[in-house]
Amino acid sequence: MEDKTFELIEKMYSEFQEIKIDINDLKSEVRTVGNQVTKIENDLKPKVETALEGYQAVYEKLQEHDQKFDQLSDKIEKQDLEIRVIKAVK
Repeated sequence: MEDKTFELIEKMYSEFQEIKIDINDLKSEVRTVGNQVTKIENDLKPKVETALEGYQAVYEKLQEHDQKFDQLSDKIEKQDLEIRVIKAVK
């Protein structure tokens, strides 16, 4: 009976060692993936910031163009009105 108990304990110990190795392998893989994610984040962050700065610059320029367009539209409307008045006087 003692031999069977000892064999069972040996078998359990062996299986636990295999599980421990598997867990250590998994930890290593998780660290590797974590390092890759960090590398990707560090690589993308400046690119995203640059893209956002470019978007901001384009947006600001668009706002300037909108203002100029509105001013030109107002001038054209005034000139159309002046032309109608001048034609009505003739």
